[in-house]
Amino acid sequence: MSPTPKQARRHHRKAKTSDRTHNVNSYRVEGSWNDRPNRPAATKTPDKRKAYRIARQWAADGAYVIVQEHTGWDTWRTLDEFDGPAQLAEQRRAQREAIEEARRTAEEAERRLAAAEERDRETAALERLMVRPPVPRDATGRVTARHTAGARP
Repeated sequence: MSPTPKQARRHHRKAKTSDRTHNVNSYRVEGSWNDRPNRPAATKTPDKRKAYRIARQWAADGAYVIVQEHTGWDTWRTLDEFDGPAQLAEQRRAQREAIEEARRTAEEAERRLAAAEERDRETAALERLMVRPPVPRDATGRVTARHTAGARP
């Protein structure tokens, strides 16, 4: 029995499991900047990671970015929105807070250092006073050495 022409074919087509509809697996990134509102930017890519990378880069540049996914028949679904100006303002605020905190820490360290130096000066003065020999009372009734009796009647 001879094979039929269909059975004689050597190449057998394998069924593809992926959706082969055109342009369904694509992503669109749209960005607009406050300093150039009449010149927005848009790009399309089939790579989701690349789309998000572009979106993060544009947001870091100060753009309001929208990442969209193609749903077929030229319709798009919004996946994410990045508010670049708000992110930049938050970064500037965090930097100002960090600078202010560093300044407060430096001032506090300076105050502690000054207080420690003052304590050292007082201790050194007290040590010098304690080393002096006791002196009898002078005409005013005060003592000059600390380890003698105070102004008692």
